[in-house]
Amino acid sequence: MEPEGEPQLLRSLGLRGAVALNMLDMIGVGPFITLPLILAAMGGPQAMLGWILGALLALCDGLVWAELGAAMPEAGGSYTFLRRIYSGADGTRKLGRFLGFLFIFQLTFSAPLSVASGCIGLSQYATYLWPALAEHTAKHVAHFGSYSVGVAVGPATLIAIAAVLVAVFLLYRGLAGLRVVAAVMWCAVMTLIAWILVTGLIHGHIRQAFLFPVGAFTLTPGFFLGLGSAMLIATYDYWGYYNITFLGGEVKDAARTVPRAILISIALVGALYLAMNISVLAVLPWQGIVTVHDFGARQAVISTFMEIAYGPRIGPALGRIAAVLVMVTAFASVFSLLLGYSRIPFAAARDGNYFRIFGKLHRKGFPHISLLVLGTAAICFCFFSLADVIAALVVLRILVQFLMQHVGVIYLRNAQPELKRPFRIWLYPLPPLLAIAGFIYILVERANFQREILGAGVVIVAGIVVYVVRERLGSGGVRST
Repeated sequence: MEPEGEPQLLRSLGLRGAVALNMLDMIGVGPFITLPLILAAMGGPQAMLGWILGALLALCDGLVWAELGAAMPEAGGSYTFLRRIYSGADGTRKLGRFLGFLFIFQLTFSAPLSVASGCIGLSQYATYLWPALAEHTAKHVAHFGSYSVGVAVGPATLIAIAAVLVAVFLLYRGLAGLRVVAAVMWCAVMTLIAWILVTGLIHGHIRQAFLFPVGAFTLTPGFFLGLGSAMLIATYDYWGYYNITFLGGEVKDAARTVPRAILISIALVGALYLAMNISVLAVLPWQGIVTVHDFGARQAVISTFMEIAYGPRIGPALGRIAAVLVMVTAFASVFSLLLGYSRIPFAAARDGNYFRIFGKLHRKGFPHISLLVLGTAAICFCFFSLADVIAALVVLRILVQFLMQHVGVIYLRNAQPELKRPFRIWLYPLPPLLAIAGFIYILVERANFQREILGAGVVIVAGIVVYVVRERLGSGGVRST
């Protein structure tokens, strides 16, 4: 139980709100800037296979989150899962405490990276509205031996930073007071998607979206390499369906709501992504998108889609409106990410397994220290290129979170068969095994993947050192008893 006299999280979030928050998290700026990258990875509309397989991978992964989230409906998500799985039935094994701490430590990097990716994407669409922003941006590539990292400084960077600051300001209040803000952003997201789908249906030629090049499905090494790259991007775009598990302590009837919210979110977003891709390709021939060498044109593909669909008279104006809606959608994702992730260090600190200051709640009932720290780190990552941010995020999260969690759900079934499981993984153990194989596949199917693995290794080693030193000096935590 929590320390006596401390403010407590309120269970005020129902199924509708849980699905909305998950979908806000999932439908960020990703699908609006990654379509050209996915098409280029496979060289044509067969790249939609990456979206389909990515959805199946998300479903396998989501079933794991659903079982664990229903069995452990507490604030913290993966932290709670890893700590309880690897501590044993009696809670005495130190491995659970260590892995829980390591997860929180890497979250200090991966959560802000995720937030920063949305803010950087938002700023890229801002450059479509005001091209001068890109002209005054200084870009630099820092080299570390055989590896390199892109850094950008300019007006577009300041817009990305401003997005973080506004999100923190809006979240600096209790969950109950955010319903109007979340509702407005939800409407913006759904309006944009509906507009894309209707535009493709009215102004596009659906058959054009399925004009595959010769040999598109020939199973060559290049096909599998391209599929791995496409699935990697699709996986990044799908992530977020588990966001509700981070808010487990604030969900009504969590044992039923959490699994339903996860699975409904995956199904709805998977269908929307596939329909959006078909709509865009029905208007914009894939050959033109793949051969575009100007990345600036690629990153505003939805605005270009609107321009072409509605013609030279009103197309440019509608393209600008689309850019604004994409920016609102990206901000909605940032808002949802910070909301969910800020609860995780709070849960760990209340458990005595992280720094005490993160366990404090604001008088309005939200973890303000955690929110401020993650927001500050996200600002720092806004200076890096989007490609490097996404690459670092994907690799770090797979290695320190997803793989340990999938192995853990299998171990937990064997070690604690008596644990109450309101939801059980369908076709167990196939989903977690397929998810493990899928994540390993996309992990190594990327150019220079060793760079990201090395970076993740540095974070892991640093986390181990901090944990050992902290344990020897005394945790300084506030353990709940």
